[in-house]
Amino acid sequence: MELDELLTALNAGETITAGSPLHEAMHHASQAALRITGELNSGYHEPEQVRELLSRLTGKPVDETVAVFPPFSADFGRNITLGKRVFINSGCRFQDQGGISIGDDCLIGHNAVLATLNHDLSPSRRADMHPAPITIGRNVWLGSNVTVLPGVTIGDDAVVAAGAVVTKDVPARSVVVGSPARVIRSVED
Repeated sequence: MELDELLTALNAGETITAGSPLHEAMHHASQAALRITGELNSGYHEPEQVRELLSRLTGKPVDETVAVFPPFSADFGRNITLGKRVFINSGCRFQDQGGISIGDDCLIGHNAVLATLNHDLSPSRRADMHPAPITIGRNVWLGSNVTVLPGVTIGDDAVVAAGAVVTKDVPARSVVVGSPARVIRSVED
């Protein structure tokens, strides 16, 4: 099974059945991501080296305006897209099999978790995985310790308060707080 076939299945939202060729390919790709993030987190790297490692992890160019403060982990890596002028603070964890897209000018706070896989609810199928993408619009600020769950879209200019658990879409130019996150106000200039 080729990586391109796996990405096609993941991006189509296909169930990844435990023990299937897709599952094996996903596991193999995850081992590569663990090697790269292990290197990224093994000591100090100049910003250019961090971006080079992120490019290896994602398999695509990372703009010179992107900044990541390690440690950073991704358990797949190949389904992350970063815009320009993105800042990701230390301790963030991306489970990107379902796809994570971060727009230009976003700020991601310490220890944010972006998770794009759910396991099946049925006990007999619990090891099966269901991918769903996370899309973060332009100029979004995720506070520290935010968790974003599979299938969520966060609109442009939104703010997600520290510690929030985002279970559903966030409208553009809104502030959300809590678990589950709820809108408390709009963002004005």
